[in-house]
Amino acid sequence: NAHFWRGGEQGELRFLHCDACKVYIHPPSPICPECHGKDLSVRAVSGRATVATYTLNHQPWVPSPDHPYAIAIVELEEQPSLRLMTNVVNCPAEAVRIGMPVQVVFEQHEDVWIPLFEPRKD
Repeated sequence: NAHFWRGGEQGELRFLHCDACKVYIHPPSPICPECHGKDLSVRAVSGRATVATYTLNHQPWVPSPDHPYAIAIVELEEQPSLRLMTNVVNCPAEAVRIGMPVQVVFEQHEDVWIPLFEPRKD
């Protein structure tokens, strides 16, 4: 799964892709859950998504001024079933809505780039 955690270094959100049935796979798996094929490759997606659902976390698990914050499941535009749990950033948590268009941004922690999402500017 290094492709997923390190793709942000090149500004890319990457997922496994089944070359046989053309399905993106997340979480990573050694076989395609749709066709059971093993011919998988890593592909970058657009990083454009829509908030499918979300919740606001008000619990300060660590001392931080950024509460509440939005925890969301976003659906990538490439495939309706390609969903990712993430945080929505760079906007007030109270502004997050189901159906909100978002785009990926990355937060680096050592050699890992965490995909987060912010409101789309288009």
